[in-house]
Amino acid sequence: MPTPATHVALDREADAPLWQQLARVLRDEIEAGLLRADQALPSESELIDRYGVSRTVVREALAELVRAGLIYKVRARGSFVSPQRPDLKFIGSMTGSSDDLSTTGRSVTTRVLDFELGTADAEDAEALRIPEGSPVVRLRRLRHVDGTPWLLVDTVLPHDRFPTLGRANLENRSLYEHLRRHFGVEPSGADRWISAVVPTPEDAGLLELGPGQPVLSIESVAWDSDGVPFERYHALHRSDESRFYVGIR
Repeated sequence: MPTPATHVALDREADAPLWQQLARVLRDEIEAGLLRADQALPSESELIDRYGVSRTVVREALAELVRAGLIYKVRARGSFVSPQRPDLKFIGSMTGSSDDLSTTGRSVTTRVLDFELGTADAEDAEALRIPEGSPVVRLRRLRHVDGTPWLLVDTVLPHDRFPTLGRANLENRSLYEHLRRHFGVEPSGADRWISAVVPTPEDAGLLELGPGQPVLSIESVAWDSDGVPFERYHALHRSDESRFYVGIR
């Protein structure tokens, strides 16, 4: 059970405006777990009395927390703490989604839906730099996190480079780790394109989404340390369960 908050007095002599100070106090309580997901915040009147500020200060502080994704408002009911979605870094890294999710301490399972030998279409051929019609391995997987479907991935890899991949057991296993161990491939870089789309009814059913609910579409082409493309994939990601983090340095 979280320890009850000790209310911090706002500093009227500080350079930071009162609304920023109040927003920081509430943010700290949320991040410390003193205010839990979907718990109601004190009302505007309670915050006014508690901190001795105006209604304008309170509303500006709450608006800042809404912009930061920390709280949400319900008309005629007040403000509530937003369930926090974990930051996923694989959009800006080469660890792979399975490895990135595993580092968060979540329970990650991967179900192989389809695994077959096919031929490269024009888009596959351009992305992988192979002739159109070349043999490719097509892999469809559904990844669950803590029992909830998060990611539906269709992957294409050149068969000539990975001739024994079709015999691999990738159920609940990382594809990138398998490529490293068995084929000596070290992912070095990737181009990724992200857009919002509405999935087909079949894909929405696999992701347990309602009709018309949007997802993030992620297209990727990855290459090895020699600059040779080895993987093309298209993924549908539930954006209601997480958010992506990309750091710019």
